[in-house]
Amino acid sequence: MNKGLLDIEALGRPEIEALLDRARDFQPLQQRKEKRLDLLGGRLVVNLFFEASTRTRISFEIAAKRLGADAISISSQGSSVSKGETLLDTVSTLSAMRPDAIVMRHAASGAPHFLARHLPIPIINAGDGQHEHPTQALLDARTILDNRSSLEGLRVAIIGDILHSRVARSNIHLLAKFGVDIVLCGPAPLVPQELTGLAPGVSITYDIREALRETDIIMMLRVQLERQNETNFPAGEYSRFYGLRAENLALAKPDAIVMHPGPMNRGREISTEVADSSRSVILSQVENGIAVRMAVLEKVLQ
Repeated sequence: MNKGLLDIEALGRPEIEALLDRARDFQPLQQRKEKRLDLLGGRLVVNLFFEASTRTRISFEIAAKRLGADAISISSQGSSVSKGETLLDTVSTLSAMRPDAIVMRHAASGAPHFLARHLPIPIINAGDGQHEHPTQALLDARTILDNRSSLEGLRVAIIGDILHSRVARSNIHLLAKFGVDIVLCGPAPLVPQELTGLAPGVSITYDIREALRETDIIMMLRVQLERQNETNFPAGEYSRFYGLRAENLALAKPDAIVMHPGPMNRGREISTEVADSSRSVILSQVENGIAVRMAVLEKVLQ
């Protein structure tokens, strides 16, 4: 990780386990009155976001500050990219100001990898196009482990717009390294058969009842209308066939947990009753995002 964190696919299982264990060390900090540590005092992290973000951007900023580092957030509208400057020139300019790491979200798949090849500064991928979102998969795994003793032997259903989801891809790569039984589910245009080739142990069904049956972990995904060129699914129709409601949640194991990376479209992919139920760990995912990103920043910068 000397070049930062670009994806989950390239990480080995020991590296993932080390990050998850370190994130667990940081979890109790969230409950303390004094939350600031001095592990990264004097370091500077630049958050460069070319796509809208609430959870990821803010949690990276909080994570850096809780480690004692300084953090600056820049959006594409606030950078010279809006004036026609290339991405490489913009980030090279930032690099010349000597920050210690750049956290970047970009609509183009592979953009962080491109910059990592041209710049000496560590790049942390906060989501690139339809490719990966590595810290989301890590915080999802940390949340699962808060509720289960191990990832091994679990059945995980990922339901929704898999085709356009970088969250799904990162989770598939991570969970497959632990031998998880992964079932993908959604409308056929959004779950093409070639996705089974992403990792071993991946299967596909277009029937949400089959996906939920005897499942331990349910990961719901937002339908990414902004990335779709095909005909959109009406909200009511989508909810009827692929929305998670109390009646179909009953098909999963009694202690199954419900996850969602956010933002949620209530009434489309998940009902309010389920999102706010005791089975939901969605807010725990948000909280764990800080601990996981603290672990990543510490690893990259120390």
